[in-house]
Amino acid sequence: MQPALPLTRARITLLFVLAASVGLSLALIAGRALATHQLRFLFLAWNLFLALVPYGLSTLLGLARGPLRARLLVPVGAAWLLFFPNAPYLVTDLFHLDERPDAPLWFDLALIMSCAWNGLMLAYASLADMQSLVRLRLGPAAGWAFATVALLLSSFGIYLGRYLRFNSWDVLANPLTLFYDILHRLLHPFAYPRTWGVTVVFGAFLLLGYATVRVLGRAQAE
Repeated sequence: MQPALPLTRARITLLFVLAASVGLSLALIAGRALATHQLRFLFLAWNLFLALVPYGLSTLLGLARGPLRARLLVPVGAAWLLFFPNAPYLVTDLFHLDERPDAPLWFDLALIMSCAWNGLMLAYASLADMQSLVRLRLGPAAGWAFATVALLLSSFGIYLGRYLRFNSWDVLANPLTLFYDILHRLLHPFAYPRTWGVTVVFGAFLLLGYATVRVLGRAQAE
C-alpha cells in the first residue's frame, strides 16, 4: 500500500527550500549575536524549533503506511494540534521590533520578518499535509472544515501564548490553571474582548493567507 502523501520531487524541493529559509533566519540570529555580543533574539531560534515540530509530525503521518498510520493517527494528531499554534505564533514576534542602538532597525526587521515568514510557511505546509489526510478519508468539505477549525484554534493558542504566557507543555505541566483560564473565557466571553478579538482577527488573517497559498499552488499546477 502506497503512502497517502508520497515523497515526490515537489515535496523534496519544498523541504530544501524550507531548510534554506530556516537556515537564513538562524544565520541572521547568529550574525547579530556575534556582531553585537548580545543574545537578545536568541529566543527566536527556540521558537523556530517549536514551529518545526508540527511540520515534522504531519510529515510523519503523511509518510506512514496504512496500518501504521491508523495506530499513529490519534496520538500524533493530538500532538500536532497541541504544537501547531507554535508555528503561526512567530508572526507575533514582530512585537519585539524596536529601535535599538546595538543594531540597525532594518536588520532587526529582516531578522524578525524572516522568522515570522518561516513560522507561517511551516504552519501552512503542515496544515496542508493534515488537510490532505482528512480529505482523503472524509472528503474535500471535511478537509476545509478541519483547516478552518485548526487555524481558529491556533489563533486562540496564539492568544494564550502571547498574553497569558502559556506554552504547549502546560497541558501536562500546568493543566488546572490552563483549563481554568480557558473555561473562564468560554463562560464569560464578553469579559475578555481581547481574547476573542485576537482569535477572530488572527484566525481570519491566517485562514485567508492559507487559502491564498492553496489557490496559488492550484493555479500553478493547472
